[in-house]
Amino acid sequence: MEHLDLKNRKGLVVGIANDHSLAWSAARHFRNAGAELAITYLNDKARPHVGPLAREVDAGLFLPCDVTVPGQLEAVFEQIRQRWGRLDFLLHGIAWARKEDLHGRLTDCSAEGFSESMAISCHSLIHMAQLAEPLMDRGGSLMTLSYFGAEKVVDHYNVMGPVKAALEASVRYLAHELGPRNIRVNAISAGAVATRAASGIEHFDELLNETVKRAPLRRTVDVDEVGRTALVLASDYATGITGEVLHVDAGFHIAGMVFH
Repeated sequence: MEHLDLKNRKGLVVGIANDHSLAWSAARHFRNAGAELAITYLNDKARPHVGPLAREVDAGLFLPCDVTVPGQLEAVFEQIRQRWGRLDFLLHGIAWARKEDLHGRLTDCSAEGFSESMAISCHSLIHMAQLAEPLMDRGGSLMTLSYFGAEKVVDHYNVMGPVKAALEASVRYLAHELGPRNIRVNAISAGAVATRAASGIEHFDELLNETVKRAPLRRTVDVDEVGRTALVLASDYATGITGEVLHVDAGFHIAGMVFH
């Protein structure tokens, strides 16, 4: 019988905020498949929420990681180098925008707010890829989380639309550059899921309702459907997949003018 096996694999998961996070679901599935994990938390305020989760998956490393703090991301990878000497997969699950930019029109977004959102939500993946590359000397898998608002206009997604579009473009360029080293780079475009990040989007309940009406499966997705997809991408079952944006959204992204 075939089964997904990540025994003896080492993985880094960045972006767990609480037990509703997509990154947390991925971490649980990685661990259940046998991987050893490094888990990060944003700051001291987040640590009490993430610490019990890190213990639940027996994380070998539990480290602070605020990508806006100079040197903190580098310190995470240095700890991985010292502890394991290598890295097999990485899940990037962080995104951020100023409240006024997320709730306001893109037309009115400040240069400073746009730059901050781009740096935290997009460039951080590029930086992680640079730091992970020497640790993935036997190949590896880099994964990030995106959303349909990168492709089409979604009301109230605002500044995050262009930022996620840049993230998806970065996935393709990183896949091109790192492919010769057998490092795969992919994004999961998750459907509307009630997470802490999603709670910042205005009228999110309307988006959930619209998904149920328009998606071919007539439902939303749950965090475990996203987590299992990350597990596949981390495994040998996806060694031929790179540069892709995999939609885990009950088919919502295919719907155009649909009448019921």
